Amino acid sequence: MLIYLVAGARPNFMKIAPIVRALQAQQALSFKIIHTGQHYDREMNDVFFEELGIPQPDVFMAAGGGSHAQQTAKIMVAFEELCTAERPAAVLVVGDVNSTLACSIVAKKLNIPVAHVEAGLRSGDMAMPEEINRLVTDSISDWFFVTEPSAVGHLRREGKPDSAVHYVGHVMVDNVLYQADKLGRADSAGFETSGYKQERQARGQRYGVVTLHRPSNVDDPETFTRIAGALKEIAGELPLIFPVHPRTRANIEKFGIDLGPNVTLAGPQAYMAFLNLWKDAAVVLTDSGGLQEETTALGVPCVTIRENTERPVTVDEGSNVLAGTDPAAIVREARKVLRGEGKQGRRPHLWDGKAAERIVAILSRELA
Repeated sequence: MLIYLVAGARPNFMKIAPIVRALQAQQALSFKIIHTGQHYDREMNDVFFEELGIPQPDVFMAAGGGSHAQQTAKIMVAFEELCTAERPAAVLVVGDVNSTLACSIVAKKLNIPVAHVEAGLRSGDMAMPEEINRLVTDSISDWFFVTEPSAVGHLRREGKPDSAVHYVGHVMVDNVLYQADKLGRADSAGFETSGYKQERQARGQRYGVVTLHRPSNVDDPETFTRIAGALKEIAGELPLIFPVHPRTRANIEKFGIDLGPNVTLAGPQAYMAFLNLWKDAAVVLTDSGGLQEETTALGVPCVTIRENTERPVTVDEGSNVLAGTDPAAIVREARKVLRGEGKQGRRPHLWDGKAAERIVAILSRELA
């Protein structure tokens, strides 16, 4: 029985990697990795897939960019041709990107069952394109693989049957634990940012890591300027390194954003290089959803620069604090961490590195 594993952006591959490894360890199901080409950059090369421990995609659809409608439409047309030519037993989608939405709609209209990994997450913010993608995908999926209790509650309120909702843990955590173990045995000296980290450690200095990419934070000059002011103030006490998303870098230049001399800008990082950087940081300041979860998995203090989160377990149980975008609140929460007064989180239930094994076991049973 053939399953299509759909991925469109770099974080998607990190989520399907543990599922690939779990599928490779059994005999009941075969799989193909379908790369929609929603994101394709120079970092996504042979080394990227080698780091994740998965083979190159079986299909590359080259959807590319464009508006949300253009991108979604291109993916739908290409995926329909693929599913019609070789009908899989099921389609598995992950997360909340446009590829997830597009491929789940196509599969469902062809009467191919859909499994959604990371189902049920809700921010309540309909201005987020990802929220719309989550809601639509969950409205038509057949199996819901859930990462945290809040998602179970959302799906129940939306009328999903308990028999279809499976609380399995988190494949993103499977991946970060797998990669952290590999990193412990690897030579990290060649990573781009290793010099920065080693220099700080040699001086006995702590450092922080920043990531910002959400349009609500970096596309509005007033909001971005206020956040930058908070980062500049924090950097007066703790050196910060900021691997910059291309759109964010363009806006730094366009808006004349001043981050000061203690914020070091770096380019986008490969997965292992970035993990090597943030896992030993004193604090991570971010608007990334995945990084909220990964920091919780490794117990790294995280200050989230957003007004809401679709991953509340990272706040309720983990090492994450939701600071919003008010500069005073961002600085206050960072200083708590630096004084040793930050929250002591724990790894949530079933975030044990075995979520993918549970998903594959359930799919094998359901498709048998």
